[in-house]
Amino acid sequence: MPEGRLLKLIYRWRVRTAFVAFLITLVLAKPTATSILVGGVISLLGLVVRAWASGHLKKEKELAVSGPYRYTRNPLYLGNLILGISLSVGSHSWWVFGIFVVYFLIFYPAIIHTERERLKRIFPGQYDEYRRFVPLFFPFRRPWRQDRPLPFSWEIYRKNKEHRALIGAAVFWLVMAAKIIFHL
Repeated sequence: MPEGRLLKLIYRWRVRTAFVAFLITLVLAKPTATSILVGGVISLLGLVVRAWASGHLKKEKELAVSGPYRYTRNPLYLGNLILGISLSVGSHSWWVFGIFVVYFLIFYPAIIHTERERLKRIFPGQYDEYRRFVPLFFPFRRPWRQDRPLPFSWEIYRKNKEHRALIGAAVFWLVMAAKIIFHL
């Protein structure tokens, strides 16, 4: 299968596969009170990163370069990495950690590549300049300077339906608590 078709296939199956992995995680989890507490704190960090990014992302209308996009070109995915780590910690299962690592290594390079190519088409020139100054994933440089930094917007957050990440995390942590309380 040519590389382009494989990337499209991976990109198309990312959400469905994540949902199946999430369900498997719920089954395999063996949480403890400590794992839920530590995982929950890590989860909050991931949710905050995702929320911050969502409040700056006007999909396909403007190139997002404010807020966390000044530090990394992929803050939503960085937030997902943090959330994935939190679910692994909260589940207290090496199997869950393994599933997360495999999922992340298979899907995220393809997702990032696909979206980078799309942004280059939509915002030619502007994206190339942005790309020169802002790291792909891990924020290890000074923030990129902007002429007009945009403030966080709750309206944009709502339009991006970011509340779904919050609901998914809440469901996960409620199930983890139920597993402890009801010895599931």
